[in-house]
Amino acid sequence: MYRNVNALIVCQISDIIMSRQMHARRLEGIDKNIWVEFTQLAADYQAVNLGQGFPDFAPPKFLQEAFCKAVSGGGLMHQYTRAFGHPSLVTILAQLFGRLVGHEIQPLEDVLVTIGAYQALFCTFQALVDEGDEVIIIEPFFDCYQPMVKMAGGKQVYMPLRPRGGSNLSSGDWVLCAEELASKFTAKTKAIVINTPNNPTGKVYKTEELQVIADLCIKHDVVCISDEVYEWLTYDGAKHVKIASLAGMWERTVTIGSAGKTFSATGLKVGWAIGPSRLIKHLKTVHQNSIYHCPTAAQVRTTLPFLECLFSVVLSR
Repeated sequence: MYRNVNALIVCQISDIIMSRQMHARRLEGIDKNIWVEFTQLAADYQAVNLGQGFPDFAPPKFLQEAFCKAVSGGGLMHQYTRAFGHPSLVTILAQLFGRLVGHEIQPLEDVLVTIGAYQALFCTFQALVDEGDEVIIIEPFFDCYQPMVKMAGGKQVYMPLRPRGGSNLSSGDWVLCAEELASKFTAKTKAIVINTPNNPTGKVYKTEELQVIADLCIKHDVVCISDEVYEWLTYDGAKHVKIASLAGMWERTVTIGSAGKTFSATGLKVGWAIGPSRLIKHLKTVHQNSIYHCPTAAQVRTTLPFLECLFSVVLSR
């Protein structure tokens, strides 16, 4: 009898405990992800998954060989490294992108190495967006921007690219209306998110388009979050321009990049955020208190040599 009574009490206590809300409210409305659903559907029906952002071929042979050398490169390749990026990697990133934006970048202050561009975006929204801040997101957009803004307590404000007449539209025919964009900026606007080259349209923003965005950012004292993971993948003469290179924009831009996209090796998961130390230092706080640091071998023996190669290409221009 006592055993039955005790069991009943335990069940009642369990019901009381589990009846309380267990999840954080910031997760409400973002627990579903369309790409998780599409990936499962593609697997179930053996369909080609056009939503998955990776190629169906192996990365270059030299990258595979470099990674093999990395994991057999001695004990230190398997240990912790500097939390915000291995010194040799942040140095080459600073040299490469400093030349591209026309600004001297301090490697230990202005660069944060992350677990892919995805974590760089997460750190940026968590570090810079506060409760009630408005964040302008240009549509169509990479799917994580919206839930990341919401998790940070911000409010998404959508600004669509619109087709510029005619049939047989190309990516360049999707444009911003300057007047409509200006109307989206308010006293609560904290940031604007741009993605160039754009996923999913492939649009590469022209300098004059970026200048419209830059002028509004400066006028309203707004941060620009520029997702540029496809910057090396431009075609038909299109030229990628970094908005941080425009006058007055280095001081207010966080530029997001990725080695995985550049080298067709998305599993590499090495990304970065580059910007003025007054912004990047806050990203570092989030990074430090979430993942601490990125895999050492992927930074030093795999990513570094190819960024050096890119740097030599940029120098030769």
